[in-house]
Amino acid sequence: MNSIRRFSFILKASVFATGLSGIVAEYVLSTLATYLLGNAVFQWTITMSLMLFAMGLGSRISKNFRWHLLDLFIAVEFLLSILCASASVLAYGLAAHTENIGLVIYALAMAIGLLIGFEIPLVTRINQDYEELRTNIANVMEKDYYGALVGGLLFAFVALPYLGLTYTPIALGTINFAVASIFLWSFRHLLYRSRIAIGAFFVVTAFLIGLMLAAKPIILYGEQARYKDKIVYEEQTVYQKLIITQWRNHYWLYINGQEQFSTYDEERYHEPLVHPAMQLATSHQRILVLGGGDGLAVRELLKYKDIGTITLVDLDPAMPRLARTHPVLLAANGNSMADPRVNVVHEDAGTYLRNSSELFDVIIIDLPDPDSVDLMHLYSLDFYQMLRHHLSADGVVVTQAGSPYFATLAFLCIDRTMRAAGLATLAYHNQVPTMGEWGWILAMRAGTHGTTGMRERLQHVRIEGIPTRYLTGEALQAMFTFGKGVFDHPKAGDVEVNTRHKPVLYRYYKEARWDVY
Repeated sequence: MNSIRRFSFILKASVFATGLSGIVAEYVLSTLATYLLGNAVFQWTITMSLMLFAMGLGSRISKNFRWHLLDLFIAVEFLLSILCASASVLAYGLAAHTENIGLVIYALAMAIGLLIGFEIPLVTRINQDYEELRTNIANVMEKDYYGALVGGLLFAFVALPYLGLTYTPIALGTINFAVASIFLWSFRHLLYRSRIAIGAFFVVTAFLIGLMLAAKPIILYGEQARYKDKIVYEEQTVYQKLIITQWRNHYWLYINGQEQFSTYDEERYHEPLVHPAMQLATSHQRILVLGGGDGLAVRELLKYKDIGTITLVDLDPAMPRLARTHPVLLAANGNSMADPRVNVVHEDAGTYLRNSSELFDVIIIDLPDPDSVDLMHLYSLDFYQMLRHHLSADGVVVTQAGSPYFATLAFLCIDRTMRAAGLATLAYHNQVPTMGEWGWILAMRAGTHGTTGMRERLQHVRIEGIPTRYLTGEALQAMFTFGKGVFDHPKAGDVEVNTRHKPVLYRYYKEARWDVY
C-alpha cells in the first residue's frame, strides 16, 4: 500500500472511529441527563437536539479554516478526547455543588457537538487530495454512519452495562485520543506545528491516566452528595441506576434517584398494596405482579397458603437478580424470589399484557411513579383496558397511585382512567413516614362489581391468620376514609383520562406539591 492510499485508508478508518465515538457521546450525555435530572424523553430530546444544533455550528465554523487542516483535525480530536472523557466526572462532581446541573450537561453537549461538527468537513477536505468529490463524500459519510451503528450497538450491549457512566466516557475519549495519535506519529512530517502536537499528546496522555485513576472516587463523591445517607451499593444497568443507602440499621433502595422503599417502614407500603386485593379476591391461584422486582410484594403474597403461581414481570433483570442475591434485599424479602411458585419474566409490562392470553385472579401493579413521559403507556387507558381483559370473573387489580395529598390530580387521573377502562374502583391511602401520604386504587370489572360492593366486602376483613407487621383489620378500615379537603383541588372536576396520545398524567404529576413534603 503506497503512502497516499495508506493515508486515505487511515483517514476513513478514523471517520468510522469518530462516528462511533460521536454517537456514543450523545447517548452518554442523554443518559447522564436522564439520571441526574429525570424524565428520559425530555432529556434525550433536548440533549440530542442541542448536540445536533452545535454540530451544525461546528460545520459552519470549519469553513473559516483554510490551512493546516491536519493540524486542526488532530487538535479537535485531542479536545474531544478531553471533553468526552471528563463528561461524567464533571457532571457528577458539579452536581454536588449546584442545582443547575442541567446547564452543565447541556453546555457539555453543545461543546462536544461543536467539535464533532468540525470533524466531517475537515476530513472531507483533507481527503479531497486523494479522491474525487463524489467518491470522497460518499466514502466519508458511509464510514461515519457505519461507525454510528456500531457505536449504538456497543453502547446498548457493552458500554453501559459493563463500563457504566464512569468508564464509558473515558473509553470514548481514548478513541479520539487514538485517532489523533495515529495521525501524529504516522504523518508527523505533514504537520505544520508538530512540536505543539507532540506536547499536546503528552498532556492528554497524562490527563487520561489521571482521570482513569480519579474518576471513580469523584463520581462516588458526587453520588454520595445526592443522598443524605451512606451509599453501600450502586449499579448502573441498561435501564436505570440502582442505589442502596444505609442509616443505622435501616436501608433505602433508590432507582434513578427516587426512593423505592426503606426497611424502616416498607411494611406500611407493601402490606396495604397486597392484602386488600388478596382479601377481596375469591381465588389466589394465578397472581400477576407488574414491577415489584425487589420481592417485597411477593413476600406478602407468599403468606397465603393457597397461592398457586406468581408471575412477576420486571423489565430490568438486574432488580430481581439483586433481590435474589444482595444480603439487604434477601433479609427484607425473606428470599421470596427463590420460591418455586414464582416465575420471573423480563419484559415491559405493557408488552407482556399484549402478548399474553392468561387470566389472573389478582394483579398487583407496583410500577415507578408516572414522573416521565416514557412511563405514560403503563398508566394509560389502553393499558387498563388490557388489564381488564386479563382479569378472571372475580379478579382484582390494585395499583400504587402515588400520593393523593401531594399529587392529587395525578391520583384522580389514574382513578378516572381506570374507570374509563371499564373498572369499578375503590381508592385508599396510608401514611408511610419515609414516603409521605401514599395511595392505592383497587379495581374489579364494572358491571358485575361496584365500588359500594367492594367497600362492603372489605368492611368484614380482619386480616386474621396473616402474619403482618403493621396491618390490622381496624387499620385497613381506616384507609378507605379520606378526610375533608383532600380532593378539593380547584381543577379536580376537570381531570382528564390519560391516553397514549394525550399523556395528561405527566402534566398532573409535575404539578404536584412535592415541595411541601
